[in-house]
Amino acid sequence: MEEEADLAKSPRRNLRRIKGDGMQDSEMISKPYEVYGFVGSILTVVATVIFLIWGYAPEMLLESLGISHYYYYYPNKYWALAMPLYLMVTLFLVLGFYIGLNFMSTSSPTSFYTLFDEYSTEDGDFVHLVKKEEDKPIDPISDIDITRANVLMFDSRHAK
Repeated sequence: MEEEADLAKSPRRNLRRIKGDGMQDSEMISKPYEVYGFVGSILTVVATVIFLIWGYAPEMLLESLGISHYYYYYPNKYWALAMPLYLMVTLFLVLGFYIGLNFMSTSSPTSFYTLFDEYSTEDGDFVHLVKKEEDKPIDPISDIDITRANVLMFDSRHAK
């Protein structure tokens, strides 16, 4: 009964009550992915704290807490530095391999496939279909010819 009173005081519930659409009981139940995400984030923080304590605490402190190699197995401190380093090197190698694979699958800059493909359209001259100059519609989408682009970009006579 007390929980229902606390739920009635919720600002979201009061706002919905004012608007006229009441909350159903099924809306107050947490969804599984919300619970898994919350528990996963808590476990990640706990695992990180345990890892940092294990990696940076001296052996004497761990033995004074009753944690020793004789009763509980935990890995050598070497792995506290080696595992993150191995993971970072693996990440950099995967990224380098991915970038290299993309370079290998891309056409060379001198290839005509970098200029034209099956979706390329030529700039059609449709001005002859227009009767008056003020009736001229917007040009259809098309690729600009490379020679025209070079003249517009690099010819000093067209510079403004």
